[in-house]
Amino acid sequence: MFASTITIARVAGVEIGINWTWIGIFVLILWSLAGVEFPAAAPGRPGWAYAAMGVAATACFFTSLVLHELGHALQARRDGVQIEGITLWLFGGVAKFAGRFPSAGAEFRIAIAGPLVTLVLGMCFGAAAALWPRSGAVQAVLAWLAYINLALLAFNLLPAIPLDGGRVLRSALWARSGNLASATHRATLVGGVVAALMIGAGLVTVLYGGLGGLWLALIGWFVLEAAGAEERDVVIHDALGGATVASLMTVNPVTVAADESLDEMAARLRGTPGHTAYPVVNAASEVVGLMPLQALAEVPHAEWITNTVGARMIPADDVVWVSPPTPARDALDLMLERESGRAVVLEGGRLVGILSLTDVTRAVARGRDAIQLRTHRRVHSASAAERE
Repeated sequence: MFASTITIARVAGVEIGINWTWIGIFVLILWSLAGVEFPAAAPGRPGWAYAAMGVAATACFFTSLVLHELGHALQARRDGVQIEGITLWLFGGVAKFAGRFPSAGAEFRIAIAGPLVTLVLGMCFGAAAALWPRSGAVQAVLAWLAYINLALLAFNLLPAIPLDGGRVLRSALWARSGNLASATHRATLVGGVVAALMIGAGLVTVLYGGLGGLWLALIGWFVLEAAGAEERDVVIHDALGGATVASLMTVNPVTVAADESLDEMAARLRGTPGHTAYPVVNAASEVVGLMPLQALAEVPHAEWITNTVGARMIPADDVVWVSPPTPARDALDLMLERESGRAVVLEGGRLVGILSLTDVTRAVARGRDAIQLRTHRRVHSASAAERE
């Protein structure tokens, strides 16, 4: 989602970046404030004054978003969760965490930290607006910042994942049931209702001529899609359980040489088990890349003799590397993050296997079947106990 992120700062060791979509929302808010909001709140001023007020208010608003996300990030650190960074984008700000929350209590503390920061900001801006000695430009900016922070607080506390309120709800359900997958499913159902209401309200508003409803519907759609993705992620990780790379990988995979031609590679691979990619080794038997078979299709057959594997392979810097003890769920996260269908498995610098997304999806299917079987047995045992 955030492949086009530009790092702009580092605060308390947390990297802060902006995605290109952020530019659009920045300009939209600035135009709304300078052209509509502030001329109505503080009339009789020149256009440059409203522009200056708009820039100041917009900058403070996005600073408030960063502080909100920093609240999540710093609390995550206290609870032992690694933070990969904060990104400002079309729908505001998001803190990206590495891995999963260690407990329901940790998720609650991390989720509520951001809204607490926003609440303090809203109250401070409100108090400053009330205490400002005279009405005018400064008071108008402070009053808007108080309003927008409190509005952001109310929105974020809606019980819909990935909003903070949805995570608070899931943490409560998780603490009660002790089952993250079940808690996520229930929280997603509640969030789905909230998102559907947002979409419906937005579309009705558009039908009555309010273009702002389109934005509400778009946010509702995003919440619905993000909640579904979160549930799928939890189900997959739950199904993988304690599986490691070693238990899923293909051992002693066929390799190709970096200095051989594509024609030589194709001839040598005939009759071997078919794979979509092969580790590439150099003369010292060191893995230097990954050769996808798709690359053959991208080169005319007549040029196979003059093109080498080394010239067409995925270089080592772009390959996903894992070790046999790596949890399968972590390997999956790495492959999805790098948009790679394969991971090369090394042990002590030596090639021992290769892991594909197909290997992982098969394990997920087996894990889900096992979970369903255990659930069926528990339900059957409970029913039998009731009959007795």
